[in-house]
Amino acid sequence: MKTKDLIFLGVPVGEPIKHAHNFIRHFIAEGNESAGLGEEIFHIVADPSAFFDDPLRASLARAIYRPAFTPRAEIAPWRQWGDNLEADAVRQMANACALPVAVAGALMPDAHPGYGLPIGGVLATENAVIPYAVGVDIACRMKLTVYDRKANLIAGQRDRLANIIESETRFGIGCSFKDRRNHDVMDDDWTVSSVTRHLRDKAWSQLGTSGSGNHFVEFGAFTVTSDELGLPNGEYLALLSHSGSRGTGAQVCDTYSKRAMARHSNLPKELKHLAWLTLDEEDGQEYWNAMNLMGRYAAANHELIHKHIAKKLGARIILDIENHHNFAWKERHVVNGQDRELIVHRKGATPAGRGVLGIIPGSMASPGFVVRGKGQPESLNSASHGAGRVMSRTKAMQSFTWSGTKKLLAERGVDLLSAGLDEVPGVYKDIHTVMAAQSDLVEVLGRFDPRLVKMCPPGERAED
Repeated sequence: MKTKDLIFLGVPVGEPIKHAHNFIRHFIAEGNESAGLGEEIFHIVADPSAFFDDPLRASLARAIYRPAFTPRAEIAPWRQWGDNLEADAVRQMANACALPVAVAGALMPDAHPGYGLPIGGVLATENAVIPYAVGVDIACRMKLTVYDRKANLIAGQRDRLANIIESETRFGIGCSFKDRRNHDVMDDDWTVSSVTRHLRDKAWSQLGTSGSGNHFVEFGAFTVTSDELGLPNGEYLALLSHSGSRGTGAQVCDTYSKRAMARHSNLPKELKHLAWLTLDEEDGQEYWNAMNLMGRYAAANHELIHKHIAKKLGARIILDIENHHNFAWKERHVVNGQDRELIVHRKGATPAGRGVLGIIPGSMASPGFVVRGKGQPESLNSASHGAGRVMSRTKAMQSFTWSGTKKLLAERGVDLLSAGLDEVPGVYKDIHTVMAAQSDLVEVLGRFDPRLVKMCPPGERAED
């Protein structure tokens, strides 16, 4: 099939033509009849997004796809890691790269649809921040501490460890400790925005708590797989936590995303959650300062959890690693040969610059990994933030039972203190497949296997 025939079928001139010729070669190589090529390409041109999860047709479909809102001649360059991602997540990534402020993007192998930017989406912009590209749970964070104790302590002191988690954590919307916990973050300037000024007292009451949804605190066995962590080989007792900036962070997102939407009311419905604020305007600066405050607040929550548990445990911390996602950073990146300062949004994506340590968890019954970033430029120095969901919470409640889940957990040696059925292992992708898809983004240095898991009890609205 010649180029003129492809153009006649509606394939746009330029890069899509190259993808069309590649598609034709692969189509024939797989044993398909050339007589059906015209009809195949016609259907892809008619509705490219319907083929985003088709291994044979996805590349051509993505090259042809043009979002409903395309104020630029070409969407910003972006690359995807992982196969068979949900078409809606890929479509959301392409839409984000059509924004006039977009410069580059990347989609991680744990991706699934979100509001505006997909979970697992990375977007670099020019002098602009998108509240929903950061996310509702601003600075949601992972923290791992490894103790000077062997992992076999877990089996011998199960009840004691369970009591420590139960006494030193709080889960659920609006949860708090009877006696407030203290941290220097409460001495920061909370007047940077009207939201943080108004909610400072609420934030203080929730200091050191974990909320609901996919947030957890769990004891587990940490296995050293690389000498570069500075620990002798072996299995150690470790604590892993996941949570963010609680109700205050959610209110910051809600307030400033509404202000952004009001400024860009011309955006079509499917793009309204990608409304942005520039850093030259007051609202943009307020959001930026509030977001960074929420980053420090989220870090303080984890610090307190780990500090109090270590004290109760009576153990010394010999390794401490943390990172957060759902955040935006000012970073320098080379795009189209130009070194530029950009705002890099990582919504459910882990920073993975060269040499940067991070944690990528699996599920309550599958391992997580301590990783070191390789600094892959096309990923904007990013990696996945976990395994990624494969179904909604509603579908999860219809698909799983506690009897089947408890059997699986027993087989994996996991003791579950509390959780909702919408967080069981089956709602997540296979973490090993996800890690294999991003071997060019991170190097694994250690493995964490959950053994004693605490999440929000059933019945609460998810805050993640």
